[in-house]
Amino acid sequence: MQVNHWPPEETVAPIIASEDFGGCPGHNMSSALKRLGAPFPVAAQGLVGDDEHGHLLFQICDELGIERSALEMRKGVATSLTYAVTARDTGKRTFFHQSGALALQSPDDFDFSNSNCKFVHLGLPGIHKILDGPWKGEASGWTAVLKKARSAGLKTNMELLTVEPEKIRSVATPFLPFLDMLVINDQEVGAIAEIETVKDGWADATACRAAASSLMQRYPLSLIVIHFPQGAVALSLSGEVAEHVSVNVPKSAIVGSNGAGDCFAAGVLLGQHEGWPLMRCLKLAHASAAMSLRSAATTASVVPWQECLTQADHWGWRN
Repeated sequence: MQVNHWPPEETVAPIIASEDFGGCPGHNMSSALKRLGAPFPVAAQGLVGDDEHGHLLFQICDELGIERSALEMRKGVATSLTYAVTARDTGKRTFFHQSGALALQSPDDFDFSNSNCKFVHLGLPGIHKILDGPWKGEASGWTAVLKKARSAGLKTNMELLTVEPEKIRSVATPFLPFLDMLVINDQEVGAIAEIETVKDGWADATACRAAASSLMQRYPLSLIVIHFPQGAVALSLSGEVAEHVSVNVPKSAIVGSNGAGDCFAAGVLLGQHEGWPLMRCLKLAHASAAMSLRSAATTASVVPWQECLTQADHWGWRN
């Protein structure tokens, strides 16, 4: 939903545009990978309700070729719903969230034993009533799910939610030892590492590097990627460091930023899956995120990865 400004309480702001589209890390990652032209199978797991929004997600899976046999549609349950409201004058977003099925989802809803996938991508810790808490002797339900995935031979990746730093840190700390990859933003890495990474509203690239290095030293991550508006930095377990500036997207081309972080992560994951050099992974990640900005929907304007890179080069890269 787009309004021309964010109104003070007890006032009115006209709605400029409104559209229903898929969201959440699972949808955004899988649909972005398919739109990028990922040359490997993409499958969805999770829980949705037997309602119009659950049927919309099933329809998207079918249209894009996302395998959904492990995506459960449960009767009597509402699909998780988020109202993303963008103020046109500032470009800033405000989210109103209704947990629905996410409040019921547990580790029992995940089964990777028959999966032919290489990676598993999960999220968003902090808004899952069961997964965020202890589960059958595990520190959290997320830990139980990640252990399941690793036992099945999958590499693990998690997307975080930008909430209060203390909450990010408390929900993330238990499962970090069970992640292979972590692709997060400047605020999230600062919250976990307890380093100030955003100053006066701007990401501090040096602080982001320090925070990423701190996490790499504390946890057995094979790769950590930190993205921020100006660029991104990646560190690998082997000691490789890569940095790349973001795309200089014209303001006239920007419609909304919903899902941009997910599209960035999809670019990283596609490149990692295919064994690309780290710098090339970052370049595609930025290009994919840039393409997503052309639509209010999360992934609708993402195009095949070759076209993403061509358009990014045409627009140019930040200095």
